[in-house]
Amino acid sequence: MPTEAVVVSSDPPLGGRVAPGFEPVESAFRETLRAPDELGAACAVCHRGELVVDLWGGYRDADRTEPWTEDTLALVFSTTKGVAATAMAHARSRGYLDYDDRVADHWPAFARHGKGDVTVRQLLAHQAGVAAVGRKLTPADVAARDSLVDRLAAKAPDWEPGTRHGYHAWSLGWYESELLRRTDPRGRTLGTYAAEELFAPLGETFHIGVPASADDRVAHVEPFGPLDALRNLGSFPPRLLLGLAVPWSTVSRAMNPFDVSTPAALNAPEWRRLEIPAGNGTGTARALARLYGALATDGDPLGVGRDTLDALAAPGVPPTRGSRDAILGTETAYSLGYWKPFAGFAFGSDAAFGAPGAGGSFAFADPERDLGFAYTPTRMGTHVWDDPRELRVRRAVERCLEGR
Repeated sequence: MPTEAVVVSSDPPLGGRVAPGFEPVESAFRETLRAPDELGAACAVCHRGELVVDLWGGYRDADRTEPWTEDTLALVFSTTKGVAATAMAHARSRGYLDYDDRVADHWPAFARHGKGDVTVRQLLAHQAGVAAVGRKLTPADVAARDSLVDRLAAKAPDWEPGTRHGYHAWSLGWYESELLRRTDPRGRTLGTYAAEELFAPLGETFHIGVPASADDRVAHVEPFGPLDALRNLGSFPPRLLLGLAVPWSTVSRAMNPFDVSTPAALNAPEWRRLEIPAGNGTGTARALARLYGALATDGDPLGVGRDTLDALAAPGVPPTRGSRDAILGTETAYSLGYWKPFAGFAFGSDAAFGAPGAGGSFAFADPERDLGFAYTPTRMGTHVWDDPRELRVRRAVERCLEGR
């Protein structure tokens, strides 16, 4: 743990610890909390296997009556994808599957409609063309797991697999979970696998499917409003906005598959109980930073082998028709379930990998710097990535690492 404690303050409420040399991260984090409309957040950093930043502050409720605490859990939306990708990497390291296996070799029903040759690598790189979900899903639809995965297996691809990539915003996690369930000797779903194989060895808490016993630790999520979106239209890729304007488009069916009025509604108990492994992970920034910190070093105590760690750090295999994202409408880069740095989203070195989430959360590993980083807010921002609050903290971390 960091050797120096931050003095707990009340303006804004702030608690935690930073190691010597990382004090600028505390200053940057404090600055994000001072914004008039901010609620609460947490950030954490692992460097060379040590938790050097562990900070939390602000409030976990919209009325600002309950200060964020060390054990507050936050919904991190698509930052969950990095956890799902790590579960798949762990399974690969155990020999349960390989990235170049055909998905249908483990899940025969997936082969329908010309998907028989889709590899695990292509699926994790958002190249399988199974981004869109059909009708709007209710909690009962998601809870009926067998029916849901049967429909996903039978889906015709939205484009020829391997030729394009497009953000599988919500569908990817269910495909990963069913593939994992079929290859894990114990038949666990992704949420259970991650809890037992990833976070239990770290002694940390992160749920994909929050038990009722943890409800009193979960932070409120405050959505952004229409005026926020209008003021920040430039933070959305234009082609994404055009696609979202057409409810029946592939873009809309990929990005908005749930019967809710705002993504923040997924924090309600009826959604929170479910496993949505691409987007409803709920936990601490500390858990995410320690997870990525392990991947950035030697894989311990997770037991992820060096060959798998090297694969995560390597460049991805791009689709044959270029890197413009068929869903987000801009250039993107994916590999093995994670985002990779690209010109429009520069984080860490070329070896870095991670996942941003709706509203402003982000967590990643940078093996070249032995770094694991995580930021988790509760008031949703409008940026698809590089939320200004998160970016301020991340840049402070980068400055602290210069010359180390």
